[in-house]
Amino acid sequence: MTSPVRLALLGCGTVGSEVVRLLHEQSTDLAARIGAPLEIVGIAVRRLGRDRGALPVDEALFTTDALGLIKRDDVDVVIEVVGGIEPARGWLVEALRAGKSVVTANKALLAEDGAALHDAATEGRADLYYEASVAGAIPLLRPLRDSLHGDRVNRVTGIVNGTTNFILSAMDATGAGFAEALEEATELGYAEADPTADVEGFDAAAKAAILASLAFHTRITAADVHREGITEVTAADVASAKAMGCTIKLLCIAARGRDAAGSETVSVRVHPAMIPLTHPLASVGDAFNAVFVEAEAAGQLMFYGRGAGGAPTASAVLGDVVAVARNRLAGVRAASESAYADLAVRPMGEALTRYHVSLDVADRPGVLASVAGVFARHDVSIATVRQGSAGGGRPGSGDDAELVIVTHVAPDAALAATVGELHGLDIVRSVTSVLRVEGEA
Repeated sequence: MTSPVRLALLGCGTVGSEVVRLLHEQSTDLAARIGAPLEIVGIAVRRLGRDRGALPVDEALFTTDALGLIKRDDVDVVIEVVGGIEPARGWLVEALRAGKSVVTANKALLAEDGAALHDAATEGRADLYYEASVAGAIPLLRPLRDSLHGDRVNRVTGIVNGTTNFILSAMDATGAGFAEALEEATELGYAEADPTADVEGFDAAAKAAILASLAFHTRITAADVHREGITEVTAADVASAKAMGCTIKLLCIAARGRDAAGSETVSVRVHPAMIPLTHPLASVGDAFNAVFVEAEAAGQLMFYGRGAGGAPTASAVLGDVVAVARNRLAGVRAASESAYADLAVRPMGEALTRYHVSLDVADRPGVLASVAGVFARHDVSIATVRQGSAGGGRPGSGDDAELVIVTHVAPDAALAATVGELHGLDIVRSVTSVLRVEGEA
């Protein structure tokens, strides 16, 4: 075999330690696949002397000087599993400009400023791989970037956050409220001590930006993604979804469309939505991830598996390491970023969707007609209406009643304006729930 491909590892936490373990355990197979052994020449960490278990590496490899490690002449490939924007951005730009290939799992950085990394990779003629940044071990980004490169992707719909999927699955299975399901997720290790990034949709929005960038050959950032979390989803919402033959998932949705002038655009959004139980994503439970891709020639494709965790993420990291090591030995680099389409990002108000609206209204004649008139004024067509008396009162008694309305497809701005006007009606005691509906239900 030829000389080793030398690796610098930035970060040795949950994922980094699994990368070290797998490199050691699979060293013979990896060397055979690549045509050269892989050798870790340095590991950058925040603190020396921390107990990291029985890692199969020499303690002398650890350093707190990440930039110094990157600049060493004996480093061929930089693996980054630290996360965050800075100082990771500066480290990776330095490595790429110096011609050193980078493998990263840093979804936040890629979603905020992936352009800086891609530009640095082009400048240094280096590879930039990031399969582990979305959906853990699921082979997803490479198929979008390579396998479907000869096709036209029209829509990507995914469950890309395991924490929120566990919470919503638990609410669906047990009837628990959000707080109780979050507590269970925390106890089982599915939720962080501060779950904000997950439950408020920030994590999913970063991943949605990466998926949309690849699928539609356009630079999309997290700021382009409409984001809503799951903290307002209630047990009553889940029960209402069940009554419709649906379940609720936090979805990332990226889709092609056209603006008023007929120019092609793309919309990218993350929010909870009802989907019919017949949809392939409806059965994705627990902390699993899945992404549903719709392409013109290939049709419908679904990618499913564990979307997080040390070992699954490390598996994706090593897959990228093998690819960049092979390229290095062959004296080639992977295809550069494909952003030729440069599609405009369509505002959320122009996205086409459906609404499920629950209203607490006065139970008297003419209420339904008044409510329907609000929808008509905003050109929103009603698909179904379900009415029942609240508190067991008889219809027309003057007690409060519940109206549950599901619309046909309409621009989100029209739907939101409809709900806004409903809030102001005297006959509407409260708008108790608003959820989008995706798919045919």
